This record gives sequence, C-alpha cells and structure tokens, in this order.
Amino acid sequence: IRNYIFMYRKTKKIWKLCAFLPALFMMGVIFSFSAQTGTQSGSLSHDISVRVVETKGRFFHQELEKKEIEKQADEIEFYIRKAAHMTEYAVLTLLVAFGFYVNGFRRKRWLMVGFIFCVLYAATDEFHQSFVGGRGPSVRDVGIDSLGVLIATILLDVGQKLVKLLKGRRH
Repeated sequence: IRNYIFMYRKTKKIWKLCAFLPALFMMGVIFSFSAQTGTQSGSLSHDISVRVVETKGRFFHQELEKKEIEKQADEIEFYIRKAAHMTEYAVLTLLVAFGFYVNGFRRKRWLMVGFIFCVLYAATDEFHQSFVGGRGPSVRDVGIDSLGVLIATILLDVGQKLVKLLKGRRH
C-alpha cells in the first residue's frame, strides 16, 4: 500500500506539471513566429490583412479591385500585426494561469506571477528577435504584448470574482 500511495503522489505531481504543457506549447508558437525573418513575418501579416479586407468586402457585398484590396490591406496591416501580438500574449497568459491554478496557487498569486512571467517572456522574445534577419527588438512591442497580458489578467480576475459571486448566491 505504501508503494501505491507513493506512486499516486508521484503521478499526481506529474499531472500537475503537465498543466503547464499548453503554455509551453504557446511559448514555442510565439518563439517560432519571432524566428521568422522580417520578410517572412511581413508577408504573413500582409496575407492576413488581404484576407481580412476580402472577407469584409464579401460581407458588405463590395466589389473591390485588387488595387483597392492591396491599399486597404496596407492601411490595416500594422493594426492586424499588433492585434496578433496582443492575442498571442493574452492566450499565453490564460494558459500560464491555468497551470498555476491546477497547481494550487492562490488567485492573487497566480495572477501576479503569471503577469510578471508573461511580460518577461515578451521582453526575452523581443531580445530573441535581435538575432533574426530583418527583425529587431522593440520596446513598443513589449508594451503591446504586455497590454495583451494585462487584458487577459483583468479578464481572469473579473471572471474569478464573478464565479465566486455566483457561487455565493447559490448557497
């Protein structure tokens, strides 16, 4: 029985550590995007911007010529790019918070530690870009990434408080 209890505790610890695997996967995704050259990254952003404009055109029944699509795509590309940064880091924040939550951290602690961790990862990611051709570190991008982290942290905090409030009303 003692061996069974030991194995149970060991397995439980392994599963708790596995709760961080989605966050590690997301960190890998972010790292791979940052490893793209400036040309590759710009091309991806431009392609997405073109698709957004084309989708908008279909939704509003607009017949846009290629030249107009390209013009509109160029106008929104910066915003698409920065929204992607914020979204990546918001998702990372949610996944890091999940890992801390599963491992029994108290809400305030996992919110604070998760926030700090994700902001630091954003800074190291920008440093990583200084070694990639056509890319460079940007304090502004760390700020934009951190805004995504902040938004996710606020949503988590409000969500947790709402769940606590709703649980209190049931009893």
